[in-house]
Amino acid sequence: MARAAFISSVWLLCAGAVSGCEATDPSRVAFSPDYQGVETRLLGDDLVSFKVTMTGARNREDVSRYADCAAAQYTLIRGYGFARHLRTNIDEAGGIWHGDAVYTISSALPRGLKTMDAEVVAADCAENGIPMV
Repeated sequence: MARAAFISSVWLLCAGAVSGCEATDPSRVAFSPDYQGVETRLLGDDLVSFKVTMTGARNREDVSRYADCAAAQYTLIRGYGFARHLRTNIDEAGGIWHGDAVYTISSALPRGLKTMDAEVVAADCAENGIPMV
């Protein structure tokens, strides 16, 4: 009996020590973004490039989301309702994040997996305080 109690105590002690070493939950990381601007370039009638710059991003997803917001608003400004994400290149140096994203814009829902309804995305961006074009 004493041995079983000892093993249980050691196991609990080890479990407690290990639980203190868990990776930081990304949702608990302080998020203080500084959106530093969007450069928009029309590459064709329906092909658009967005270059975004920001600091305070938690990860690549924050930069990608900023580009999505710019694309959504631009799509609406041009009188279209939908966009399709083609690619995003992201890099970070010295805490400054750069994203270079390309989208097609259209009046009808385009084929593909990475499509977005511009009105829905723009509303989400406004609700979350992410600036747009």
